[in-house]
Amino acid sequence: MNGDDVIDTLRGAPADTGRLRDRLAREAHQEGLVDVLVRSVDSPIGGLLLAATPQGLAYVAFEGEPRDEVLQMLAAKIGPRVVQASASGSPDEATGGVDATGVLDDATTQLHDYLAGRLREFSLPLDTVLASGFRGLVQRRLPDVGYGHTATYREIATALDKPGAVRAVGTACATNPLPLVWPCHRILRSDGGLGGYRGGLEVKRRLLAMESAA
Repeated sequence: MNGDDVIDTLRGAPADTGRLRDRLAREAHQEGLVDVLVRSVDSPIGGLLLAATPQGLAYVAFEGEPRDEVLQMLAAKIGPRVVQASASGSPDEATGGVDATGVLDDATTQLHDYLAGRLREFSLPLDTVLASGFRGLVQRRLPDVGYGHTATYREIATALDKPGAVRAVGTACATNPLPLVWPCHRILRSDGGLGGYRGGLEVKRRLLAMESAA
């Protein structure tokens, strides 16, 4: 079976054959045939779609984001070989770089721990391929706003020596590829309003309330 046959088999596997999908995904990943490995996970704030590459976690999508559009974006911006992994797998030491299946396992665990109030800082390898330009500078800056704290778009812009780029900071937060891990929910409007949030304002309220109660 060549590389194209493996990818076609993975894409065509029925949803209820999770173990087969994961075994094939691990084998394809080991052979360097996968650009992006994705996994759907349940959470208290709705279903999440996690995407990882051999470099690390690359994207977190919320339940309200159209799945097909997310997959198409990943294929266009990272690589066309996007494969679904439906269950936890084991890291494969034979692969080069970081094992994407292991990254998904760790990300799933840490996200669950964070949303349960047991984790305040993430420790994951990240692929920042989707964070470029000024937006990327803003997005990488987000973890500097610690658990239980908030900052404004203006404060972030000023910290980056771009005090006039308040709207650009808001756009960077709205397009943050790694929400929760890079906590854009902690960034508010200059007047203290919530601003926007890709996961929805109710989710933003819940996250801020969870952190402030800790």
